[in-house]
Amino acid sequence: MAEEKSYYMTEEGKQKLEDELHHLKTERRKEVVERIKIARGFGDLSENSEYDAAKDEQAFVEARITQVENMIRNAVIIENDNQNPDTVTMGKSVTFKELPDGDEETYTIVGSAEADPFEGKISNDSPMAQSLIGHEVGDKVKVATPGGEIDVQIITVE
Repeated sequence: MAEEKSYYMTEEGKQKLEDELHHLKTERRKEVVERIKIARGFGDLSENSEYDAAKDEQAFVEARITQVENMIRNAVIIENDNQNPDTVTMGKSVTFKELPDGDEETYTIVGSAEADPFEGKISNDSPMAQSLIGHEVGDKVKVATPGGEIDVQIITVE
């Protein structure tokens, strides 16, 4: 059997997945089963689009349950590296500014399972995180972006 992928995440990210799994199993499953029951009451299943839609939704919910269970089972919790407080590692927030005169930006480096750039969480697999990991406060780093390379300076690591 193929080796299972590890999902790096914070304790908070794992808790969110556990909450989602609970919701999917206790509420969404029941809602979908009820929709299927109602759609069956509409008669001929071969021409019943509501029944087809409910079955499609059931397949989606079951697939998501399987995916979330797999992510939880293979979760690797990101521990804060207190040995090197000024070094960028997974689980830490890093503030940097684009050189020469860009605005400061702050991101937390998390696993791909909980990455959400709109919430300031970037994946450890992203070009930005890959470039920053291992560097320290004050370092100037070249970051490859889709728009070309940019230079940034690390301001703080928390």
